[in-house]
Amino acid sequence: MSIVLPNGVPFVVAEIAAWKAGAVPQPLSPRLPVGELAEIVALTDPALVIGDVEPSVSGSKPMLPARFRPAQDDGPLPVVVSPSWKAPTSGGSTGRPKVIVAGRPSLVEDIDPSADGFAIEPGGVALVPSPVSHNGPNMSVCMSLLRGNHVILMRRFDAAETLRLIAEHKVTWLYAVSTILSRIAKLPEDVRAAADMSSLRTIFHTAAPVPVWLKRQWIDWVGPILRELYGGTEGQAATIITSEEWLAHPGSVGRALRGEMQIRDADGRVLPPGEEGKVWIRRAPGTEPTYRLLGGQAQADDAGWESLGDIGWFDEDGYLYLYLGDRETDMILVGGANVYPAELEAALGLHDAVADSCVIGLPDDDLGNVPHAIVYPRRPVTEAALLEHLKSRVASYRLPRSFEFVAAPLRDEAGKIRRTHLRAERLKS
Repeated sequence: MSIVLPNGVPFVVAEIAAWKAGAVPQPLSPRLPVGELAEIVALTDPALVIGDVEPSVSGSKPMLPARFRPAQDDGPLPVVVSPSWKAPTSGGSTGRPKVIVAGRPSLVEDIDPSADGFAIEPGGVALVPSPVSHNGPNMSVCMSLLRGNHVILMRRFDAAETLRLIAEHKVTWLYAVSTILSRIAKLPEDVRAAADMSSLRTIFHTAAPVPVWLKRQWIDWVGPILRELYGGTEGQAATIITSEEWLAHPGSVGRALRGEMQIRDADGRVLPPGEEGKVWIRRAPGTEPTYRLLGGQAQADDAGWESLGDIGWFDEDGYLYLYLGDRETDMILVGGANVYPAELEAALGLHDAVADSCVIGLPDDDLGNVPHAIVYPRRPVTEAALLEHLKSRVASYRLPRSFEFVAAPLRDEAGKIRRTHLRAERLKS
């Protein structure tokens, strides 16, 4: 069952109805381009499409508007169990979305234990500012409801409104991504000082890396209540780190909570602690598959190891560090030297005129590739000012060779930047 609805009660009702009917809910963003949405619906061939979508998208499938039709029979429903509790899409920065069908059925006893990792306590108040059509927010809503939480959904994230809702509803659990934390932190100091954050017991963040300076600023403000998860939608393995652990291992994303992880070099050799390479993951031996793909093939070796493309290393205590959140495909080879875009983006984020940025590599006849910075400013700023700001924070050979200022936000509604797409657009022009 494809659900193409924005954040709101109808979305939650549709998802629960899918489980009760034994269907697999597929959350889809209503902001997807029509062509992409139609392609996904054609791939999954749902029995029903719920949402205000064009007929060309749903084809001959029945479609319900956001207001649901009354049931013709109010008798008890038969007891059925959906074979999978979700089928989200995932594309990130690497291209067109793929459909990831979860390996677990829609049984409370299978889904609820994950709430422990998310630190969702029974009977609390959860605030989810991100679109529930994406995996992290969707899981947060589901598990919060299963644990008897009052769940607040925001139609659109607004930093000041988020603080108001936390105070008004005595929110105990907040879902966040790096963009949310950054935009709240950049509110005027008097606004943050006046905010009542005393009810919060957990701020759970995932989906994108949070710079060390930003996470430390949040811990200093609200206390050691931040909890971070690293892993893919596929769910083979994941790490979690608490604030207390992070303070002892700043910059780490934690130790493996489930599944297995290792670091390999370009030749496939497993590396010891302290050596940097590609992160490989797999589900624990003897466990059931955590997912299956529609419209794609999992890239795994003979032993079941897969990689999301992230670069990182383990310390002696088994804590994983990602190279500033970059992936192998993000790296820019500049005259034989490796330049990681996230390092530049983190440095640009320290400038008070920069709301967000994305650094990509563009071809260069002399050096092969050079860094190009795409900047979304919060106020006018010059290229010279940004270069001067970067020179004291970044090695000279890593500095952007060009800047571009844009008027629209760079991140999608999940808080991610489609770096490959942005680069492809600029290569065309």
